[in-house]
Amino acid sequence: MTKKEGNKEKSRVFLVVIDASQEQHQAIRFACKRARSTGGRVALFKCLSPAEFQHFAGVAEIMRTETRENAENLLRKISESVIEISGQIPVLYVREGDAKEELIKLIDEEEIISILVLGVSTGSSGPGPLVTHITSRGASGCRVPVTLVPDNMTDDAIDALT
Repeated sequence: MTKKEGNKEKSRVFLVVIDASQEQHQAIRFACKRARSTGGRVALFKCLSPAEFQHFAGVAEIMRTETRENAENLLRKISESVIEISGQIPVLYVREGDAKEELIKLIDEEEIISILVLGVSTGSSGPGPLVTHITSRGASGCRVPVTLVPDNMTDDAIDALT
């Protein structure tokens, strides 16, 4: 009996970080196209900064709730594109804390995640703080391969690769 027959083969899950970066579009498209061509799925990760207003617990909780609702609305909107491109409903993750730490924790905790896909800025400001962290210090803590997709790739170029 082959490994594939004994266990249902796990599909690849391509994790994309959702943030305010311009290069997120390329990362999402790449992950969706790869997932579609390999029978995999896309997962979206959004990390929320902790509420900094701590003077009144009620105000902090309202701020936290609003931030989470905004994140969920954003993920729903992006999910529509993911479904259209990949043909699959994405897995959604929302966490609160430091994005770099929470990303590594999520990858460690969720065994279904196979590949981390990050968009990379090619501008003079550099690749971005998360990419810089993952490709330097954070790489030792990341158990999955990392795919970097430059922000200057067109949809046609991404489609041709995938």
